[in-house]
Amino acid sequence: MAASSIGRASIFLASGTVASRALGFVRAIILAQALGVVASAGADAFAVANQLPNAIYAIVAGGVLSATLVPAIVRAAVHRDGGTAYINKLVTIALVIITATALAATLLAPVLVRLYAATWSGDQLALATAFAYWCLPQIFFYGLYALLGEVLNARGSFGPFTWTPVANNVIGLIGLSVFIALFGADSAGIRSVGDWSPDMVALLAGTATAGVALQALLLGLFWRRIGLRYRPDFRWRGVGLRDTGKMAGWTLAMILAIQIQGVIEVNVAGLASGTNASVFTLQSAWLIFMLPHSIIAVSLGTAYYTRMSTNAAAAKLDLVAADTGESLRRIGYFMSWAAAGLMGIALPFTTLFASTFQGVWDMGWILTVFALGLPAFSGVFILQRVLFALNDGRLAFIVTMWQPVILTGLVIGCAFLPRNILALGIAASVSLVSMGWIVFGAILVRRRLGVASLHMGRSFGLASAFGVVAAGAGMAVAWSLGAYVESGWALTNLGTALVAMLVIGVAVTLVYVLLMAVFRIPELRDARGLLSRRTRE
Repeated sequence: MAASSIGRASIFLASGTVASRALGFVRAIILAQALGVVASAGADAFAVANQLPNAIYAIVAGGVLSATLVPAIVRAAVHRDGGTAYINKLVTIALVIITATALAATLLAPVLVRLYAATWSGDQLALATAFAYWCLPQIFFYGLYALLGEVLNARGSFGPFTWTPVANNVIGLIGLSVFIALFGADSAGIRSVGDWSPDMVALLAGTATAGVALQALLLGLFWRRIGLRYRPDFRWRGVGLRDTGKMAGWTLAMILAIQIQGVIEVNVAGLASGTNASVFTLQSAWLIFMLPHSIIAVSLGTAYYTRMSTNAAAAKLDLVAADTGESLRRIGYFMSWAAAGLMGIALPFTTLFASTFQGVWDMGWILTVFALGLPAFSGVFILQRVLFALNDGRLAFIVTMWQPVILTGLVIGCAFLPRNILALGIAASVSLVSMGWIVFGAILVRRRLGVASLHMGRSFGLASAFGVVAAGAGMAVAWSLGAYVESGWALTNLGTALVAMLVIGVAVTLVYVLLMAVFRIPELRDARGLLSRRTRE
């Protein structure tokens, strides 16, 4: 895949992600208006229950599929049948695993909820458990979506994986609209856990699960377009599944460590539930944080991943190293710009979610602190994909393992903070660990590839410096527009908030692009070329 093809694939993937995330943001905003984003016990209960499918799926199959499927299918393409038999066997065993997992998790809903929310009252636990019974079947459909999507990605069909989540968000929007029409909005979060009826639980959580199901099932329609025909095959020997199993084992251990850290983090954040920023506030801020990561880093990384896997299978480590350095440099510049923008618009942006100044203030600063670690977080995503392409699960485990260990210690320390800044402390811990993570990971990946340098240190340093200057400019503009005071113009209403975000965003972008131009950064020229070619096509 040529560099220009990488660029075109990244832009196409990003366009699908933008469409999906845009709808996802509308959905998240309406959800916040329906449940309340800060100090809402009901919102926190739903947040924990709706997070469980992702957490359980990730432990059992999520990262394993992502880490192993693409490289394994690329290697299997040299088989006489083009890898069809291998795909059938792999899909069959994966379906067995995710089906069993979804059934077991649903039956164990009360246990799982208590694991994540050990300090909650009996009524709040009961509400979260009721949500969980409706949400946990999502595990199967998340697995199916990842399975079908990764096979399509490995065959060079990237679009469906990023575009079908649009359907998920449409279903979610319909469900939320009906919920508000029938039961009313509660943007201040004053609805108590005792006010929830079974019909309310079924409508909110049931439509969430229906959206995930549709998202997965739609991918099946695209298999025929790339010439795949699935036939269940329970003969799992003879096509190299042992090597895939080794990689999957290391990946499972890595994800299990991360999820243990996640359990502790949710429990610590839950200490502030019902009174201050807690689980749902952190999830909402993280959703905003993940937007630029998903649009830029995931799209770029997915496009590079297949090429890295192909070169790794051919033992062309010099080409893998070149792709690694190139992708990290691009990530560094784009994500530093995005982080600067998020820091500038943080408080006006959160007026879309919170209806009180205290809510805007709490969530806005949590988002600001999360944004500090965005470039490093996205860089680690690329490094992990490099190791997955190399089929080096052991080193991927080493690169990742220290992160949940250190973060767990910091999060436990946050439990001793005053409740009004507990969530902010967790956000600061996440960003701090991400910054150390990228340095540690880059050193180990460089050694694994056998190169003197990945040629990304200077780029990350410059990108960070540009980001600091641009963020400062953005926050200065935000301050001048009254974003940091209760009666400020930028926070007056939705219209003024949107205008303020536009002005701040333009200021950040102008400063950042000017700095890139002054220092003659090649990535700026590349970005202009990609956009120019895309416009002409």
